[in-house]
Amino acid sequence: MTEKPAWLKVRYKPASVDRLTANLQAKGLHTVCQEAHCPNRGECYESGTATFILLGDVCTRNCRFCQVGGGRPQAPDSEEPAQLAETVRDMQLDHVVLTQVTRDDLADGGAAHMARAVRAIRQTNPAVSIEVLISDLGGDPAALQTVLDAKPDVLNHNVEMVPRLYPTIRPGAKYDRSLEVLARSKDRLPDGLTKSGFMLGLGESDDEVRALLADLRRVRCDIVTISQYLQPSPAHQPVDRYVTPEAFEAWAEAARALGFRYVVSGPLVRSSYRALAAYRAGREA
Repeated sequence: MTEKPAWLKVRYKPASVDRLTANLQAKGLHTVCQEAHCPNRGECYESGTATFILLGDVCTRNCRFCQVGGGRPQAPDSEEPAQLAETVRDMQLDHVVLTQVTRDDLADGGAAHMARAVRAIRQTNPAVSIEVLISDLGGDPAALQTVLDAKPDVLNHNVEMVPRLYPTIRPGAKYDRSLEVLARSKDRLPDGLTKSGFMLGLGESDDEVRALLADLRRVRCDIVTISQYLQPSPAHQPVDRYVTPEAFEAWAEAARALGFRYVVSGPLVRSSYRALAAYRAGREA
């Protein structure tokens, strides 16, 4: 693949990044901002926003697009929910995103741990709105209900890519299962918002993207994020193409025309980018 185009180059903001990173590491917490080398972490850190990874930083799947490391994870840290709640309070956040590594080694996929974290944050920070970005939890409806019972404000689960690419790039997941997670969440969290995201630049066609957007609306997904796939290392799936900012805006218009309450679409967009703005706009729509 050719060199990254100019629109993918961002300015690193070391003071804010290093300060917050040191604070989180001192507490033994992980953020997707660091683990996934998010290109927006400088912007988000400067605004006092971070996306926390629960259940450690080792994933039990081996997707070919993801930077988060695989291997044998440790047992869940029972102190993590309380530590997260304290950190949210110390950072004086208005909106929190909690994500997780996939934990197929746990009977409930980590659902109970996620629910405890939501409740701990609510107890310490009752005014904070909370988004959870969950795995597919193995397709277990009871595990999903455990998360929903904690009443997050936003239930986010990413479909990541068009279904044709799943067998080779995301073999541990199932497209229909991900849609079912979103459909069940909308049914059982009527006062909340559902959200999903996917990447371009993996070899998908325009027709496949249109079909994916239609599938998300069919399960009444409220918010969608559309981003450029960036190859984390030479061992990962190669980039098929770099999508222009103009093309991303065209996809945003197409998504809005389908009825999504809020769309975030751009080369540097990630799942939790501008999450607070998406939440507020989704509530008002």
